[in-house]
Amino acid sequence: MSQILQPPDWATPLGYANGVVASGRQVFIAGQVGWNAQQQFESDDFVSQTGQTLKNIVAILAEAGGAPEHIVRLTWYVTDKQEYLDNLKEVGRCYRQVMGRHFPAMSLVQISGLVEDGAKLEIEATAVIPE
Repeated sequence: MSQILQPPDWATPLGYANGVVASGRQVFIAGQVGWNAQQQFESDDFVSQTGQTLKNIVAILAEAGGAPEHIVRLTWYVTDKQEYLDNLKEVGRCYRQVMGRHFPAMSLVQISGLVEDGAKLEIEATAVIPE
């Protein structure tokens, strides 16, 4: 079980939480990119890679018996902040299709590149599955 931490006099953030407290079994998921199970990129489209990246996170979390609602933190690394912003509406739609309306604590960082050629983003996840 997790609880969103939101000071009462702060504006509510859109699409993420400022903080989350949770107890249970912790799951740490390494940075995932938007390739399939055979480590092949099926698209170079930012939104498509976002969807596949999130699906990869959910698949790994399921191996621990978890689900999207157990994710307490996501850290997004993007190679092009403007590409993210230009596709924000579609990214949000894609996010909700995979993750539902669960919005954990999130950070987004623009970086100069990723190890995997062809990757436009990488996302790390932390989840807490109730005991």
